[in-house]
Amino acid sequence: MKISQKGLYALQAMMMLARHHNQGAIRIRDIAYEEELPEKFLELILLELKNARIVESVRGAKGGYQLRRPPSEIYLAEIIRLIDGALAPFGDADQLRVLIDRDAEHRALYQVFLDVRDAAAKILENTSLADIVSKERVSKPVKGHRKKRAIEPTALPMIVSSKN
Repeated sequence: MKISQKGLYALQAMMMLARHHNQGAIRIRDIAYEEELPEKFLELILLELKNARIVESVRGAKGGYQLRRPPSEIYLAEIIRLIDGALAPFGDADQLRVLIDRDAEHRALYQVFLDVRDAAAKILENTSLADIVSKERVSKPVKGHRKKRAIEPTALPMIVSSKN
């Protein structure tokens, strides 16, 4: 499973919206600033999330974006699948099952990929924005220290790709 830079930005923006849930719409500029994301790229990501009915936009002076559902009802798998596609290293679970059925010589290998996909999917399908935001609050930085980004893309070369 690979999470693109676009996918990582989408997750970071959604976490920010979850942290500010029930506080009204948040301007793109404010999301970009707080999460240190490129504003123009963020606009495209939020439009995609809006078209998928995960977020909604509010017009006007107090306009911006907000979650359409409570953070406890938005799961990481939904966001990742929307932005980056299937969770499996080789397509989706159905494609892996076909390979397992058709390729007896490599069946065990494809089964491992399916098991990895299933384990990752289970975690992502059962982890909501509310779950990760509440964990984030538990590990607040010490007062007076600069806020550190939760995940540095360069620190995760195995799961973050520059695709997209």
